[in-house]
Amino acid sequence: MALPRLLILSLGGTITMVRDESGGIAPSLGAEDLVQSIPELGDVAELDARSVFRLPSPSIKLENIIEVAGIIERAFRDEGFDGAVVIQGTDTIEESAFLLDLLISGGKPVVVTGAMRGAEAPGADGPANLLAAARLAVSDEARDAGVLVVLNYDIHAARFVQKSHTALPSAFTSPLVGPLGVVAEGRPRLYARVPRLPVFPIADGEPAPIALLKVAMGYDARILKALPDTLGYAGLVIEGMGAGHVPADVAPILGDVAARIPVVLASRSMTGPVFTNTYGYPGAEIDLIARGLIPSGYLSGLKARLLLGLVLRKDAGADGVRAAFAPYQ
Repeated sequence: MALPRLLILSLGGTITMVRDESGGIAPSLGAEDLVQSIPELGDVAELDARSVFRLPSPSIKLENIIEVAGIIERAFRDEGFDGAVVIQGTDTIEESAFLLDLLISGGKPVVVTGAMRGAEAPGADGPANLLAAARLAVSDEARDAGVLVVLNYDIHAARFVQKSHTALPSAFTSPLVGPLGVVAEGRPRLYARVPRLPVFPIADGEPAPIALLKVAMGYDARILKALPDTLGYAGLVIEGMGAGHVPADVAPILGDVAARIPVVLASRSMTGPVFTNTYGYPGAEIDLIARGLIPSGYLSGLKARLLLGLVLRKDAGADGVRAAFAPYQ
């Protein structure tokens, strides 16, 4: 029986890093190097390993991920691949995976993975993560499940996963729902699924520029006034306190901004939905929504920024933004 065809795309990251002349680790290994270090991969699929970039994840740009999404869609449509694995650094996996989830259509599996330890470190987790991701990406369980993230054998949905520790191999969690499943005994096991949500055309290009700001106690709001004109942002995501709250004196300023560009209200808390109808004091969610802010639902500020940027590639207006965020409420 023929093996499935699996596309492996490496963007760089800790999984590819070895020590350089600076004394620190930096991206060095390519996709082929990673594949050749894991003989078991040859039993999983017929592999095509490509090094698209060799970047640390903080230097990955949105246009890089749009390019990757295009490569994967063409590979599925024109080259007969059955699944894809994207390898990258963990600092931005939760953003890259969600952006891919918003862009790649169809039911073929796409799995994102990386490593918390460099390739030369004792107990390097990269090989196990890559093998687990490959097994998931060619499995029937992963079909029609959207983009998935696998690290430390846990399987996460792109829209929920977060990096929640700076060092541990178990750094990735999905606080709102938990992992969807696990790769155990060499076999992916999905115990829950999430519905596919609307995707956006890759051909529409790069996301519009979106500001992302976090509110703190005693917040100085002067930067808000400069966003639409002086700084030229097309939209704003504001991470409010708690369930979506800001100081009372900031609320009218946000209302003025929302009259000019779409403003999405997220929470700076690690997880949980933005409220819509509980708190009524000035600066609370009822007040802010009445001033034109659009709640992000359960999306973090990081992910709300990506969705808003895709929506605003065209002149969607406030109604279009509300419609795009409605499935996440």
